[in-house]
Amino acid sequence: MPSSELVMDNKNASSTAGKIIRCRAAISRIPGKPLVMEEIEVDPPKAGEVRIKILCTSLCHSDVTFWRSTQPPMAVFPRILGHEAVGVVESVGGGVEEVREGDLVLPVFQGDCGECRDCKSPKSNICSKFVNKDNQSMPRDGTNRFRDLKGEVIHNVLNVSSFTEYTVVDVTHVVKITPDIPLDIACLLSCGVSTGLGAAWKVAEVQEGSTVAIFGLGAVGLSVAEGARIRGATRIIGVDLNPEKFETGKKFGITDFINPATCGDKTVSQVIKEMTDGGADYCFECIGLASVMNDAFNSSREGWGKTVILGVEMHGSPISLNSIEILKGRSVCGTFFGGLKPKSDIATLAQQYLDKELNLDEFITHEVSFHDINKAFDLLLEGKSLRCVIWIDKQN
Repeated sequence: MPSSELVMDNKNASSTAGKIIRCRAAISRIPGKPLVMEEIEVDPPKAGEVRIKILCTSLCHSDVTFWRSTQPPMAVFPRILGHEAVGVVESVGGGVEEVREGDLVLPVFQGDCGECRDCKSPKSNICSKFVNKDNQSMPRDGTNRFRDLKGEVIHNVLNVSSFTEYTVVDVTHVVKITPDIPLDIACLLSCGVSTGLGAAWKVAEVQEGSTVAIFGLGAVGLSVAEGARIRGATRIIGVDLNPEKFETGKKFGITDFINPATCGDKTVSQVIKEMTDGGADYCFECIGLASVMNDAFNSSREGWGKTVILGVEMHGSPISLNSIEILKGRSVCGTFFGGLKPKSDIATLAQQYLDKELNLDEFITHEVSFHDINKAFDLLLEGKSLRCVIWIDKQN
């Protein structure tokens, strides 16, 4: 069913407004163990909040990081994971005017209040008005909207929690999107794909004729490649331990491939410097390992090489860079959500897809029903999927 028809079908959902909803959710109760499908209660939205009926969601590596975590502050259980999704507004809390019942929306982990100094500045996309420091509750009041049927609180993740039929999200994390876009494609824009494209376009500002090295060819890394390809980079080098990623990467503009396991006595940075006559103009770390962040930095060109870190360090380890190398003109920076401002930039990406300027269909490699959500984890951990779309109501 097209997005526009789904939106119309959900215009009559107001019968549940203001009431507690019972629905299914896939709950993470034990680190690293399969999610458990349970019935839960979802409270109505409070002031400044939106309750969303999730239509489809997908699994991101960041969800896996939280799922595996055994140490605070990331290890908080029970928890509803998921932060890439698309859904329909079921009801809104007081003071919410920018969306209404029936609107097609993306819940997005990155806030965009449009009012604080940071949201108003073109230099930042880090909202400073509503800062959710614990990543397990609602940003305004620090409470939760989920409970199991025994009354136990179920924690949020990344301001979204989409592995459920219904979720409650602060309006600063909700983006209205055109119903013309396919639902599965819309889902991609709420995190990984937007992050990679934004990193290439807005953070690095990849220039035509430049050389690019991308460490990690998952969905984020390949989105960087797609962004660099569109910007006219002439050489896009992919670095990954999985040799099958090269064939996949070619669809997004990867021109060369390096498997670190087959470099012999040379380091990856030495190989890249030889390939690019001194180092890549732009390097992107899309894995989340401090050692790889160092490799990326050391692969950049002296004088103007720029390294962008997109991966969340999975062990919380610091990075250590040689200050002399920084003095030689190299730079390094990090980014959340590719520097994009969700409420304005996502609409642009959606239109570029509809205008056939962006290759996004190839990112969706698998689909499963909500009941089979644990298969999505298996596929990602086995390196078989880029994005597995999880349909909440569709049956296999």
